[in-house]
Amino acid sequence: MDALSQDRERAVIATGDDLTVLLHHPDAIVLLALLDNPAMDETQLCILLDRKDLPGEVLEEVLRRKPLIKNYRVKRALAFHPRTPRLPSLRLVRELYLMDLARLALLPGSPAERKRMAEEQLLARLSHLPLGQKVALARRGPGRIAGALLAEGHQQILSVVLDNAHLTESQVLKVLSREVLSPGVVLAISQHRKWSCSYNVRLALVRHPHSPLTTILAYLPELTVSDLRELAAPGVVSESLHKYLLAEIHHRTHQRRGLHALKLKGSEL
Repeated sequence: MDALSQDRERAVIATGDDLTVLLHHPDAIVLLALLDNPAMDETQLCILLDRKDLPGEVLEEVLRRKPLIKNYRVKRALAFHPRTPRLPSLRLVRELYLMDLARLALLPGSPAERKRMAEEQLLARLSHLPLGQKVALARRGPGRIAGALLAEGHQQILSVVLDNAHLTESQVLKVLSREVLSPGVVLAISQHRKWSCSYNVRLALVRHPHSPLTTILAYLPELTVSDLRELAAPGVVSESLHKYLLAEIHHRTHQRRGLHALKLKGSEL
């Protein structure tokens, strides 16, 4: 009997340290035999499923064994494994718990479609979540989820979600583009140490009707003249802000002309 056949036979009856060693065997035949070992428990199976080099046929065999995938830890391990077949993996994602969905959506190397599915599941559950779980997601959830929580506007969540490392400028701008938005959200963004310094966010804040006037006026000197002119077009901002935009454009234009005149005089001397 060759060595591989011996290892296969050992895999069916191994226990203890011998079984642990076989979990790292390179051959799929031996790993498949381990699935028939009555000593193979949930923890050992999850160690096996944690192998990123696990052959596809082993994953497929685990998926075929219904009693195995009734266990949540096994289900989660399969959903997280990059080699799990597409359709079964998407089905398993729907059955994951909340924070496992968040982890999967952020997992490096996980298929993009699986990540999107995890995000969609999170978004579908958001409205039914208690505040504590929303705060947890606001702190470390994916960018799309952070954006959705920001748009909800809960006061207990705003400061947390704006500090979320996965929240992107595009998500903040998407929130600020909403027609219906709580004034508290706009105020929180305008006062945040990071987002209030972003040029594009400042531009969006100037456009938003809920932005505090004093904050907007502080932004105007830093906007380009072309952006000021675009904002001053009819119907873009309120009448009260419109006059300040025109005044800033007028000031910049005359300032530029004055500098140009000084340069001309200097060149004539």
